[in-house]
Amino acid sequence: MNSTGVVTAVAVGTATITATSEGKLGFATITLTFTFTALTAGGRHTCGLLSTGAGYCWGYNGVGSLGDGTVSTRLTPTAVQGALVFTALTAGYGDQTCGLTAAGAAYCWGDANNGKLGDGTTTQRLTPVAVQGGLVFTALTAGRSHTCGLTSAGAAYCWGDNAVGELGDGTTTQRLAPVAVQGGLTFASLTAGHFYTCGRTSAGAAYCWGTNGYAELGDGTTTQRLVPVAVQGGLVFAGLTAGYQHTCGQTSTGAAYCWGWNGSGQLGDGTTTQRLSPMAVQGGLVFTVLTAAYQHSCGVASSGAAYCWGTNGNGELGDGTTTFRTSPVAVQGGLVVTTVTAGGSHSCGLTSAGVAYCWGYNQSDQLGDGTTINRLAPVAVVHP
Repeated sequence: MNSTGVVTAVAVGTATITATSEGKLGFATITLTFTFTALTAGGRHTCGLLSTGAGYCWGYNGVGSLGDGTVSTRLTPTAVQGALVFTALTAGYGDQTCGLTAAGAAYCWGDANNGKLGDGTTTQRLTPVAVQGGLVFTALTAGRSHTCGLTSAGAAYCWGDNAVGELGDGTTTQRLAPVAVQGGLTFASLTAGHFYTCGRTSAGAAYCWGTNGYAELGDGTTTQRLVPVAVQGGLVFAGLTAGYQHTCGQTSTGAAYCWGWNGSGQLGDGTTTQRLSPMAVQGGLVFTVLTAAYQHSCGVASSGAAYCWGTNGNGELGDGTTTFRTSPVAVQGGLVVTTVTAGGSHSCGLTSAGVAYCWGYNQSDQLGDGTTINRLAPVAVVHP
């Protein structure tokens, strides 16, 4: 008996197969085990982590941001080379990506301007290279031109550009390898933005450092800071996220607050007024996750529904329009997600089943749906 099978469509989680057997035409659906456990959106690319620890990236790759050994832009996920097993990935606004292994070793690849790969050079890398210094990290975060890591003891280290103090070492000296953030603070989490960084202590206090021209540090001023300064308001945060020129955090009760630049409504307070310190996001939603991007923000409500606010010219809010919003609007499609991540002008969400969806700007293929079409609502990332 002879039989042939032809794959006619492939998407994350499922494949449709047309099969011919003994002269009869039939159809069968099989399930593929290709699911993500985490997502991270950069300026022009996106990456996901499989349960196996394999890293996959898609989108712009002109400087090696995808780590696949080429500079070819990818419409769908492509494997990061090197056979490394990662526990976390972080994609930066500056076309760099970093990954963390179970042993706490940090690796980075892509654009190396200002030394943000941390390997002691400014050499572009098409595949992962080890960050210098032999530090053992528990978390990594990539910003525009710098990267930071957190040790198990809560010590923060940063590397890369430091022209406005984003490394927090008390200087404006560029660093090609990790340097300790000054101030003696112990952090539970870090988040790197566009030329600034913020950290949250185990007690929930927020500190920020670096550029502050749009009040993104939240200390009540627009003064640049070379070392960490406390965010005003005395709020206790369960999470922080740094964007382009604004910052957001959710409290232990799930209330969302944002501060900094607000020209497109990215603070979600119903206005376009810049804020020097935290201002409550309108709507009374309880959030479990927040993510700040270029000029928009998104969050996951306790119901699992995704909401976004801010600029929307490319559909990055996912509400089916290109209308900017000054307060949260629901992402279309009725998806229930566990997390969201926002990049330059696109956003992505991950379901509990590990299926990735993205929406917004797609001219660099960062949505991973096999096209370069901007999407006003979520589309599934396709199987590579």
